[in-house]
Amino acid sequence: MTNPLLRGSFRTQYLLGFLACVAVLAYAIFVQLHDGFEPCNLCIFQRIAFAALGLVFLVAGLHSPRSVGGRRAYGVLATIAALSGIGIAARHVWVQLYPAESGGCGAPISFMRETMSTFDLVRKVLTASGNCGDIDWTFLGLSMPAWSLICFVVLAVWAAFAAFVRR
Repeated sequence: MTNPLLRGSFRTQYLLGFLACVAVLAYAIFVQLHDGFEPCNLCIFQRIAFAALGLVFLVAGLHSPRSVGGRRAYGVLATIAALSGIGIAARHVWVQLYPAESGGCGAPISFMRETMSTFDLVRKVLTASGNCGDIDWTFLGLSMPAWSLICFVVLAVWAAFAAFVRR
């Protein structure tokens, strides 16, 4: 007998993906506000990637195209959003594993927005300098960026499964 979630409709699967993204973002904001963990630059970009992925999941779930091509188009968009999150989270994990080699995160984003072009800001944040190497939180021995990476991978597989597997 197969899992009913895996047999569910495209709409159900994508709306569940949206709820997963909302849950991840809600937890990140809770930890920031409740426990006082300030997000670094790479954390902010991971949140943006989760928001983008969640938006694709929501729009796709509400639209719920009947055509295979429509579902696949949403699958590609969700996969692109998830892959960008995977890249950012993987970079963050690398920065945490090798802080001396990476250099950190640099100045706060608010300052960099005022003093840099968008392209330079993105390049600077992704090259990481500052407190991105700090590990303030762990669960089962994994840091928050590592869990974020796992979530992005699971959501990418979920999106692809829902969009590309025949019903």
